[in-house]
Amino acid sequence: MERVYNFSAGPSMLPLPVLEKAAKEMMCYEDSGMSVMEMSHRSPVYDKIIKDAEAKLRELMQIPDNYKVLFLQGGASTQFAAVPLNLLNKSGKADYIVSGQFSGKAFKEAQKYGDVVTAASSKDANFTFVPKTDRNSFRPDADYVHICFNNTIYGTKFPYIPDTGDIPLVADMSSCIISEPVDVSKFGLIYAGAQKNMAPAGLTIVIVREDLIGNAKEMIPTMLDYSVMAENDSMYNTPPCYCIYIAKLVYEWILEMGGLEEMKKYNEKKCAILYDYLDSQDYYIAPVEKESRSMMNVTFVTGDSELDKKFAKEADAQGLKNLKGHRSVGGMRASIYNAMPIEGVEKLVEFMKEFAKNNPKAN
Repeated sequence: MERVYNFSAGPSMLPLPVLEKAAKEMMCYEDSGMSVMEMSHRSPVYDKIIKDAEAKLRELMQIPDNYKVLFLQGGASTQFAAVPLNLLNKSGKADYIVSGQFSGKAFKEAQKYGDVVTAASSKDANFTFVPKTDRNSFRPDADYVHICFNNTIYGTKFPYIPDTGDIPLVADMSSCIISEPVDVSKFGLIYAGAQKNMAPAGLTIVIVREDLIGNAKEMIPTMLDYSVMAENDSMYNTPPCYCIYIAKLVYEWILEMGGLEEMKKYNEKKCAILYDYLDSQDYYIAPVEKESRSMMNVTFVTGDSELDKKFAKEADAQGLKNLKGHRSVGGMRASIYNAMPIEGVEKLVEFMKEFAKNNPKAN
């Protein structure tokens, strides 16, 4: 069977060259005589893999030397608790910009540990835009400000980096990390589940400024303490070894492409094909305000829930998989992460045109 175009929001497509290299090395990695899946994380062979992975990610994102890179488990959702447990250590206050479901979940989790408030929200508009903020939006004594940089479910992305002054900015970048250049120095902490743009499910990346490590709350679980993970080079316990290996291959793939500047150009070209079509017709509705549109997750509806269901079903039969929108919002969602080829987006637009022609809406 031929490979399909997988528009899943995650776990998502991996680059074909990465899959091919992993397949070639599946039974025997280099001259180790075993698969990466089988080898000890304490072995010299694996030690080189994880160190190379960190070096490649640092090169790719131009991560400053005063930031630690941690390879963790538990998904980005575990970081909803880890962040406040590590950072709510001065005033006990944190401000959250709630721009979608995951930032809302992070906000609710953080409320368990301190004085946590919503600084701005677009909930009343069904999260169809990213709220604008300035320094006056945040309490001056907040320990940190938290955002979700790209909102997978609603198809929005921050078109700006909030100005928080001296307050550390924390960003969940699960669905947009390594899709374009980002100035890491503008953030105190970045975290991301890897299953959308980096690797299979099971790996979480944390990039944290060193001065934010070491002052965790006393009751913090050891596995959530950034200082413990940093001191042990992400190997306090067995890390998600194979996921880290795949992430390394993905970083190499992007570096060979020319880095994140080239990745951004490629992603902009892909999303422009889809957004240009959406803006040129009136059969499909793109609910997100233009300046808040995501480059990674494109949402649209027909306005008829039955037509939306039919669209997803017929698209699936054509090898355009996982286009059904999130259960909380319905409609359609095309996740076009780094690994989605341009041809996949072109095929989707062709199908959208054909579907609109064959399924006229009732007046």
